[in-house]
Amino acid sequence: MKVEIAYGKSEIGINLPGKAHVDVVEPKNIAGLSNQLQAVAEALKKPVGSKPLHELVSPSDQVAIIFSDITRATPYHILLPALLEELRHLPPSRITFYCALGTHRPVTEKELVSILGREIVDHYRVVQNDSGDPNRHACAGTTISGNNVMLDREILQADLRILTGFIEPHFFAGFSGGGKALMPGMAHVETIRYNHSISHLEDPGARWGITGGNPLWEEIMEAAELAGPVFLLNVTLNRKKEITGIFAGNLREAHKEGCAFARETAMTRLDEPYDIVLTSNSGYPLDLNVYQSVKGMSAAERIVKENGTIIIAAECWDGIPPGSDYETILTSVQSPRALMEFIKAHEESLKDTWQVYFQAMIQEKATVYLYSGLDDDTVRKCLLNPVDDMEKLVKHLVDKKKGDTRICALPLGPWTIPYLG
Repeated sequence: MKVEIAYGKSEIGINLPGKAHVDVVEPKNIAGLSNQLQAVAEALKKPVGSKPLHELVSPSDQVAIIFSDITRATPYHILLPALLEELRHLPPSRITFYCALGTHRPVTEKELVSILGREIVDHYRVVQNDSGDPNRHACAGTTISGNNVMLDREILQADLRILTGFIEPHFFAGFSGGGKALMPGMAHVETIRYNHSISHLEDPGARWGITGGNPLWEEIMEAAELAGPVFLLNVTLNRKKEITGIFAGNLREAHKEGCAFARETAMTRLDEPYDIVLTSNSGYPLDLNVYQSVKGMSAAERIVKENGTIIIAAECWDGIPPGSDYETILTSVQSPRALMEFIKAHEESLKDTWQVYFQAMIQEKATVYLYSGLDDDTVRKCLLNPVDDMEKLVKHLVDKKKGDTRICALPLGPWTIPYLG
């Protein structure tokens, strides 16, 4: 059997051994909406649990539009024209675009143009989150769990915050979209670290597809509401990155509808675990670095056997990324086994331990191989095993087992979330 695994902006074909049991798990094939621009415009005029967007603001109001960075495939070339048309009674000086970086690296000028378009970059003010600068953030309030929610102070001064993005299963927040645009998107690192703490990550509710009872998701939504009036514009996408659903309006109501839609299309129940799981990080743009690729590994971990093998294809054109806490942690220990112990001992001095937490958990269960554009030494530096021929590796593993081998392929990685049950 031949499978096509997403990789960068293309795919890689892999022939799997005929003597192995092979399952291929992909999202349900949902066609894109026929007139996506018109559909977005209609959703803004008839939102869920809210007045139409244009009725929520006056020409003298200040509006903050929060958008995703280069790691997300949100189709802003469709969303933003409809959004700005609905806000046409406001002059450009009353609208500011905010890039929800969280703790990610800044977006380059070229990347900003690719996300927003030249017209918006040239005619509107664009601000990127700087999570490490306390002067850029102010306290919106304190969550039930005690997190001081420090958000970009300009956003807190706006009359309305429009949260944009797309909804897909998320490996510890349950689903993306919703309040994530504000926290972690526009939050200070201390607020993010508290929310993404190991104590939260260890909660069994902090997993793919779970919202209610998930301490991270609950706090993310609470933090967004502390910021003041918000309006949600989220979408779901198919494998062609076409819009399949639009969820606009009240933060909780619209996000709940979007999560239910994404759960039905992206989550698949399987009966037994697998010896080998082939996965990806859903291709460009999410597979830009090793850090993001932990998501694809995490999707595979849900269905791999103890002491099984995960093989992930991720282009990693942006490296580890270099200079990040993620790189610092990985290069501070000699083996995957030591990762968890290290981050628990140094969590208070590190701003980003959550990706390493999941990588450590995954590698405690399975051997992980990475097929990428990186050199072998860099992959080993990440405590992963480099592979330059996935087909050859799979054949070797099947031959070595000398028995029935169960293989599962997740061509789109975290766009398809399998679970056992």
